[in-house]
Parts: sequence; structure tokens; C-alpha cells
Amino acid sequence: MNVILHLSDAHFGTERPHAVAALLRLAREQKPGVVILSGDITQRARRAQFDAARAFAARLGSPVFLVVPGNHDIPLFNVFARLFAPYAGYARAFGSDLEPEYDSPELLVVGVNTTRASRHVHGEVSSAQIRRVADRLGRAGPEQLRLVVVHHPVHVISVNDEKNLLRGHAEAVQAWSSAGGDLVLGGHIHLPYVRLMGEHLPGLTRPLWTVQAGTAMSSRVRKGGTNSLNIVRYDARAVPRACVVERWDLQGERFELIENTHILLAR
Repeated sequence: MNVILHLSDAHFGTERPHAVAALLRLAREQKPGVVILSGDITQRARRAQFDAARAFAARLGSPVFLVVPGNHDIPLFNVFARLFAPYAGYARAFGSDLEPEYDSPELLVVGVNTTRASRHVHGEVSSAQIRRVADRLGRAGPEQLRLVVVHHPVHVISVNDEKNLLRGHAEAVQAWSSAGGDLVLGGHIHLPYVRLMGEHLPGLTRPLWTVQAGTAMSSRVRKGGTNSLNIVRYDARAVPRACVVERWDLQGERFELIENTHILLAR
């Protein structure tokens, strides 16, 4: 059984100590083989915040930690750094690869950098990025669960969040669906949900799901919400081919399972 812990929007610099402790406890209990952090690692891309994130990643104890940058991981007030070295802090903490991949016999994870130094908030995916990801998905093995990781959402469930949609999302979803993608993991809007993209974007030739995570540990929760994360479980031997996406919310001092989404995957 593959256990994948999906975190987003940690915003180190605004983390809640009790949420951090609860997340570490959950990781010890669930023992994920892969941890994915879909952007906004830090609040203001400061050295100490990246250092705290790197230390936290080491404490999780997972053999694989895959992370992509979010818009908060580019300096905002340091204009020189934003123009000439926007990803220097990220690279020092997590390496120079802004679009990391993980490939195992049962799992393929493809990271996509949707941030742009020229944009303060909004995300974008280029034609070249769409083609690169589609090509990689097309070469996946038949047993692999195929995940694409972005920061900005490819689908939103509120009119108020439409401004946060990834620029180029429709073209990306069409291409990644056709190429064999299963799930697109994202964050940015601090709201957890799972949706089948074919119900919102007609014409897809293959089922593709969007899986959004809330903020894992930051105080910057949405009104009425709490800290939240996802766990994806996948058994390549299961018939029919399927996975389960679990939403876990912080309840007091612990993360508790809130709901399961059982996803039937295409062959």
C-alpha cells in the first residue's frame, strides 16, 4: 500500500505550534512513503522560514519529500532578490529543481512550478510545461498512480475563488487527462476538496481528478475553517484500479479523518 501525505500552504513564519505537533504525530502514525508539499512553504520567503521548513521536513521521517514553490516563496519586499534571484531561498533549502519528479514502480509524481516572479499572486502554466508533463505522463507504467503537483488550483468551487485559477488550466487539464494523468494536487486557496474534472470541463477523454488541500499548519485558515491535509492511499494490485483520498482536519490537538473519496481510476 502506497501512503502519500499531501500538505499545502504551510506558510512557515505563521505556523501554529500545536498544528505542527499534531502533524508530526500523524506522520509517525501513518508512516507515509511520500510527502508532497504543494507550495507556499513560507510566509515571506525569508531564510529563517525556509530553514524551519527544511527542519520540519527532516522530522517527518518520510523517505521522499517532494515540494514545489508557491507565490509566497518568492521575495515580496526585497525587489532586487525578486528580480534577480527569486528562487534563491527555495534552492538553498530544497535544491535548484523547481519541478521535481518521483518515479517508483507504483507511483509517478510530476511537479510543476506555476509561480512567476513577475506575478505577485496569480499562477501560470506555459505551453512548454503542459507538453513536458503530458509527455512524462504518457511514458508512465500501467501500474503507476500518476500525480501532477501544482500550487495554483485547476478548478475552484466558489465564484470568489475564480480569480485564483491557474492561467492555462483548461489546456493543461485537457492535455494531462489525455496523457493518462490521474490526480492534480494543489493548494493556494486554503480550501480542501476533491472534484472530477470531467464534470466541470466537458470533453475530457479520460477521468482526471483535482485534489485540493487546505493549509496544513498556518494560522491563515479561511473563515470558519481549520488546518487540513490529505492522505492518498493506493494499492497497485487492487482490482479494479482505484485510490482513496482522505481529508484530515485539525480537531483540538489532533488531526482527525473527516471524509473519504473513493476514486475509480482509468486503465
